Amino acid sequence: RDLRPDAGRSLDRDADRRRRRLHHLPQILAERGRVRRHPDRLAVVEIHHDHRCTRGRTGEGARTAGEGLLGDEGLMGPDNVYIHFTNASDAQIRRIKDTGGSLSIAAPIEMAMRHGMPPIQQALDAGIRPSLSSDVETTMAADMFSQMRSVFTLQRALINERSIKGEKSLPPLLQSRDVIEFATLQGARTDGLESKVGTRTHGKEADIVLLRTDLFNTLPFNNAYGAVVTAMDTSNVDTVFVAGKAVKRAGKLVDVDLASVRRQAAASRDYLVGKL
Repeated sequence: RDLRPDAGRSLDRDADRRRRRLHHLPQILAERGRVRRHPDRLAVVEIHHDHRCTRGRTGEGARTAGEGLLGDEGLMGPDNVYIHFTNASDAQIRRIKDTGGSLSIAAPIEMAMRHGMPPIQQALDAGIRPSLSSDVETTMAADMFSQMRSVFTLQRALINERSIKGEKSLPPLLQSRDVIEFATLQGARTDGLESKVGTRTHGKEADIVLLRTDLFNTLPFNNAYGAVVTAMDTSNVDTVFVAGKAVKRAGKLVDVDLASVRRQAAASRDYLVGKL
């Protein structure tokens, strides 16, 4: 899409079109039986396609809907992914586990934007291995290093605080290997792509990230899992293959004109600010 300032009229038309579509979307979905609203803040939207589609449910403020309501209405199943499920009761989290659903945690944005406490410990207590996700990239970094480190430090802070207060028989602390599993294998499972990606397995697509271990932030390098989760950032990403095709090599994106991207981003920003 052309984001230059002289494309303003086109952007205005496009924005109006999207506003009209979104304005009518709840009514359309309700007529088709695809949206159900529950008390207060919890809404469930289902959009099905001819092919298999994972259904997403946003659960911010889930506790206000009443325990078990979704499950009682038969709306919870193994093809459901629960995102931003903050403020949920332990019973609601357990219902996700019991119905075979998946839970995805976007810890940095949930903490920054007052969604509530990311339910990492609730998930672990219920036997759920969550995936990690990002949201609102204009507000918080979306890279997986940020997601992993946020969950890693948050879970440890919660358990450490309980220990400081004298609580005994505490849950185990997350290990770096756990968090890497959340960011890779659990993400593939959540998206229904476990047969294609998520692990280096014969027959799967070659989605591979090569990380540099010779930069200052990992010296001296000793534990791979610990270094990835607690020390590395995007500067360590040297080479990336997607389905066997290199999209980044030797620290540079392949076939991407960064200068053009920077110009378009700046022009888009200036255009939007000019509309304020």
